[in-house]
Amino acid sequence: MRIYPAIDIRGGKAVRLYKGDFAQETVFGEPAEMAKKWEAAGGEFLHLVDLDGARAGKSMNLDVVKEIIAAVNIPVELGGGIRTMENIDEVLAAGVQRVILGSVAAKNPALVKEACAKYGDRVVVGIDAKDGIVAVDGWEVSGDVEVTVLAKEMAKAGVKTIIYTDISRDGTLEGVNVEATAQLARESGIKIVASGGVKSIDDVKALLPYEKEGIEGVIVGKSIYMGTLDLTEAVKVAKGE
Repeated sequence: MRIYPAIDIRGGKAVRLYKGDFAQETVFGEPAEMAKKWEAAGGEFLHLVDLDGARAGKSMNLDVVKEIIAAVNIPVELGGGIRTMENIDEVLAAGVQRVILGSVAAKNPALVKEACAKYGDRVVVGIDAKDGIVAVDGWEVSGDVEVTVLAKEMAKAGVKTIIYTDISRDGTLEGVNVEATAQLARESGIKIVASGGVKSIDDVKALLPYEKEGIEGVIVGKSIYMGTLDLTEAVKVAKGE
């Protein structure tokens, strides 16, 4: 299983939100410096989120993303407001390994299909949900569709990996929603990356038994910033070392 250290970018800085609330923000400094820190701690793949982009509906911090790519030797994935083919092209041309399509997956499945046809597994879909219902536009609007329904639709569109975030737990350190994540992996038949609520090494250990059912990784954010999870230890445990 792979551990994805997260760097959320807002106003050019690395930040963390509480339950996706832009009014409850903690600033952690320069994104490129955080990227180097997580790489040094054993991180193998960085998960980047352009929070300004999520609200604007287009990438807003691509210069910062390029700085991160130049600062590290590990791949990065980027999500946040990427909703057009032109933006997808731009992001991948900038050196991002995987592009994450979020709100647009629920609103414009045809774009996801087109992107998958062009870029294959470099296209990942991010499904953010609360109580099993998809949320869109920076988590502030209901997408009026069930998570499993959207996941199955994405599978048909050619998506190989879905990042599933339980909004009610994101940034709370209340523990990852293992049950819902495992259920989505089983029902969709797609690889799932768990996200939201990870607090400690116990969360990583709780997900490991479900790797064979399709949970291929987990995103860690606030826990590694606040020190409740040691990234180096998490990477080793995830590898079975």
